[in-house]
Amino acid sequence: MSHPDDSFRKLEEKVLRVGEILKRSQEEKRALQLELEKWRSGSKEESKRLSALEKELEALRRERDDIRLRIEKIIQQIDVLTTPEAGG
Repeated sequence: MSHPDDSFRKLEEKVLRVGEILKRSQEEKRALQLELEKWRSGSKEESKRLSALEKELEALRRERDDIRLRIEKIIQQIDVLTTPEAGG
């Protein structure tokens, strides 16, 4: 027959192991939460950066189109000035 102290000791050991496992799990959870928050923060920063780059790209495209129109007008003026009928 087992001694009552042995059963209590085994139970105590199991409770201590469960406590250690719980503590380790909580620490892992905190570490994962911190990592997740870091990823979310990085994702927000990347999203802001992407948005800024998209705006800059759109501005550069508008500027390119404006320059293209100006060059086309200049070429038209040159054509008018260099045609034989213009010189009369």
